[in-house]
Amino acid sequence: MKITGLNEIRQSFLDFFESKDHYVRKSFSLVPQSDKSLLLINAGMAPLKTYFTGEETPPNTKMATCQRCMRTADLDNVGYTSRHATFFEMLGNFSFGDYFKVESLQWGWEYITEVLGLPVDNLWATVYLTDDEAYDIWKDVIGIDENRIVRLGKEDNFWEKGTGPCGPCSEIYYDRGPKYGCDNPDCKPGCECDRFVEFWNHVFTQFDKDEQGNYNDLANPNIDTGMGLERIACIMQDVESIFEIDTLKHVLDAVVAKAGIVYNADKKQSVSVKIITDHVRAVTFMVLDGVMPNNEGRGYVLRKILRRAYRHGKLLGIEGIFLNELVDTVIEVSKEAYPELVEKKDYIKKVIALEEERFQQTINQGLDILKSYVSELEGQVLSGDKAFKLYDTYGFPIDLTKEILAEDNLTVDEEAFNEEMKKQKERARAARGDQSAWEKNALADTDIPATEFKGYSSLDGHGKIMAIVSEGELVDSIGENTKAELVLDQTTFYAESGGQVGDLGEIVTHDGIFVVTDTQKAIMDRVTHKGYVKTGLIQVGVDAKTEVDEAVRMASARNHTATHILHKVLKETLGDHVEQKGSLVEPSKLRFDFSHFEGIDFKVIQSIEEEVNKRLFEALPVNTEELAIADAKAKGATALFGEKYGDTVRVVTVGDFSMELCGGTHVSNASQIGLFKILSESGIAAGVRRIEAITGSEVFNYLSHVEDKMKHVSALVKGTMEDVDTKVESLANEVKSLQKEIEKMKSKAAASGLDDIISSAKEISGIKVVTAKLAGVQPNNLRELADKISNKVDGVIVLASDNSEKVALLAMASESAIAKGAHAGNIIKEVAKITGGGGGGRPNMAQAGGKDASKIEEALSRVLTIIDEL
Repeated sequence: MKITGLNEIRQSFLDFFESKDHYVRKSFSLVPQSDKSLLLINAGMAPLKTYFTGEETPPNTKMATCQRCMRTADLDNVGYTSRHATFFEMLGNFSFGDYFKVESLQWGWEYITEVLGLPVDNLWATVYLTDDEAYDIWKDVIGIDENRIVRLGKEDNFWEKGTGPCGPCSEIYYDRGPKYGCDNPDCKPGCECDRFVEFWNHVFTQFDKDEQGNYNDLANPNIDTGMGLERIACIMQDVESIFEIDTLKHVLDAVVAKAGIVYNADKKQSVSVKIITDHVRAVTFMVLDGVMPNNEGRGYVLRKILRRAYRHGKLLGIEGIFLNELVDTVIEVSKEAYPELVEKKDYIKKVIALEEERFQQTINQGLDILKSYVSELEGQVLSGDKAFKLYDTYGFPIDLTKEILAEDNLTVDEEAFNEEMKKQKERARAARGDQSAWEKNALADTDIPATEFKGYSSLDGHGKIMAIVSEGELVDSIGENTKAELVLDQTTFYAESGGQVGDLGEIVTHDGIFVVTDTQKAIMDRVTHKGYVKTGLIQVGVDAKTEVDEAVRMASARNHTATHILHKVLKETLGDHVEQKGSLVEPSKLRFDFSHFEGIDFKVIQSIEEEVNKRLFEALPVNTEELAIADAKAKGATALFGEKYGDTVRVVTVGDFSMELCGGTHVSNASQIGLFKILSESGIAAGVRRIEAITGSEVFNYLSHVEDKMKHVSALVKGTMEDVDTKVESLANEVKSLQKEIEKMKSKAAASGLDDIISSAKEISGIKVVTAKLAGVQPNNLRELADKISNKVDGVIVLASDNSEKVALLAMASESAIAKGAHAGNIIKEVAKITGGGGGGRPNMAQAGGKDASKIEEALSRVLTIIDEL
C-alpha cells in the first residue's frame, strides 16, 4: 500500500532508519538548549550541534529524528505562496563520524523508491561541481541515468557558515512534469521554474575551513540530511500547496468553518485562512515547548504570529477569541507523533486564549493611540518611530497601521520603521552573543578527558591537575594571588548546572593551596574550578586533594531538595499545568519559576508553605538511583521538558512523594532541610510566576530579623508584640481621618476664594471665560470647584493646580459656549502641551496632566487666545 499520509510518512522514515541501526530520537523542543545563537530551532541538525562539534558524546554514532522547526524570516510570504510556513517538521538522518556518502545516498534512494515508491524516472540528483565521488555513487553504485545527475555550484550545493566544519551537498529532486516547466528544452534542476522540486538534501561535512580560507580534511567526516515532511507529503499526495496536504487541510477546513466562508471564493480571504492555518499550528507547538507570549526574544515571536493570526480572523469576520478553539484540530491531527499535546491541551488553550483576550483590548487601545497620532500629524506621513512604538509597545501590526492610514490617504515612513526594527534585532543579536562558549574556550583544541564527578558520596577526594587556564591561556604553573581555572581528571566539586550553583572550597597540593570561588562545566564535560592561589605554587600534572566547603554544599543541597518538594506541592495545589520554567539553587536561598496564569492568593501561598513543611516534618528519605531513561519515565519520574537526557539518568526520590530526573546534590532526609519559608511570589513574564524561599538556618535568621523589627515597631506605637497589629491599625485609621479633614479644609479654602475667581471672568467673542491657578488643590477636587463656578458662570472654565510639582488641568464648556465653537477637549489639549503634558476629552468637559508648573500662567493665557480665535 502506497504511503501518502503525513503521519504515515513520518513514522515510515523513522522506522526505516531504525532498521539501519540508527538511534531514533523524538523531536527536541523548539526552544534551544545551551545555544544562545538561536531563538528557536530552525533546522533538524540544530539541536545536534554539540554532537557534530564534539562538545558532547551522542547516544549513538547514527541518529534519526523528525524535528519540529520554526522559521520566521519569510513570515510575510506565509499565505501568499504554496510552500512557505513558519512551523514545519524536518526529517533527518545523521552520522557522527560513522557512515559517509555511499550509505547516505544508498539508504536515501532505498527509502524513496522502495518504501515511498516514488517513480525512478521522476527522480533527479544534484552534486557539487567538483564532487566526483558523489557523482560516481549516483551513476555507478545507485545506477541513475547520468543525464539526471546535475552538477551545481557553491550557492546550491555547498554548505558552509563562515569558518569551521563544512562540505558539499547532494540534493534529490522530483520532476513534477512539463506542465509546471518553462520553454527551455534543457530544463532541469537549477532552473528557476516550478517543474523540479528539491525535497531531500544530503550534506557531507568533510572539511574544516580555516581563517585563511583553506579547506582542510576532517578526520571524522559527518552526514547531515534534511527532508521537509510537508514538502515530501505534497509530492506523495500530488498536491501543489502544503495547505492541501491531509493534516493542514484538516486545520484549514476548521478555519473556513469558523469563518463561515467558501475557501478560494475570495483571494484575500483565502490568504487570511492560510495564515491562520499555519500560525495556529506554530503557536500550539511553541506553547507546548514552554514559550510564553511577551515582548522579548522567542516570546515576542510567539506574540507576533499569534496576534497576526488573530487580526486575520477579524478580517474574516470572526468575532471574539477563536484560535484557542482551533487548537483542538491541530492536536487531533498531530497527537499520533506528539502525545504530549493531549497531556497539555488545557494549558496550551488557556495560554492562547489569555493572549487573544489581551489583544482584544490592545487592538482597541492601539486604534485610539493611532487616532491621536493622526490628529497631531503635520503632513501626510506618520513617523517611523511612532509606527514602531505602536508595533513594539502595543503589539499593533505595521500592516494594520498602513491599512488604516491608507483610508485617509496617509502613509507611514517605512524606511524609518525598518531602521527601528533593525536596531531592535541588533540589540537582540548582541544579547544572544555571536559565538558559543566552545569557540572561545582555551580548552577547545585540547585532548584533556572529561572530569569524573566523585562528589555525590564524599566532599573530600583526590584528583590530578590536568590543565590551568589563566587570562584565557593554558599555562603550566601559577603563583600566589594568581586568578585561574583548574581542570582535574576527577573532582568532588559540583559544577553549576540544573539551577544549582557551583561548589566552593579548596584544592590542596604538596606545594600550594588554591581557593575555589566557583565551579563550572566547560567544553566536553570538563569541570573548571575558578579561583586564586592562596599560598605556594600550583602546577599541571600534580596530585591534589579536593576539599569542598561542607556548610555551603549542605545549604545548597537543602534548597535543591526543597525545590523538588515545592514543585510537587505546586502541581497538587494549583494543577497539572504547573511546569518548572527555571530555578536557582544557592546556599542562601532558592528561586523557582513555574507556569501559572495568575497571581496566587496569600492564603494559598500559606497552604503551599504549610504543605512543604509537612513533608519535611515527615522526615521523608531522599534516595538516588541510576536508571535507563525509559524505565525512569515508566516509574513516573518528572523530566524537565526540553532538557537533553542520555540513555541513563539519575532519579531523585523524596519518599513516595516526589520523583524527578536530576543531577544535583541533595540531603539524605527531608528533615535535614529544617524549615521552609516563602519570601515572595511574583510574576516575571506572561504566564510565568516566581517563588523565592529560604530553608534551614536562613529561616532562623529571617525570623530573628522579623522579631527585631516587630519589637522596634511595638516600641514606636507604645504597644507589645501581641497587640502591635491593632495599634498600627488604629494609627492608620487616625491618619486617614486627618487626611480627609485636611482635604476638606483645602477645598473650603479654595471655595472661599471662588467669588474672586468668578469676578475675574472675561468676556471674549461673546463667551465668558474663567481661568484660575489653585495652589495645592488635589486633581479630584478640581471638578467639584469647576461645578460650583459653572453654576454662576455660563461659558468656559479652565482651572489648573500645581500639587507636588505635578500639574492638573480641567476645562469645562457650557452648552451656549459649545454652540459658539468652544470645545473643552481641544482647549485642554493645547493648554496641556505648554506644561509638557497631554490629555483630552469631550466638548463639555476634559482633563489633562502636565509636568512643568512654571508654565501654568502661560498655559492659562493661551485659553484666552484660543477663545478669541474661534
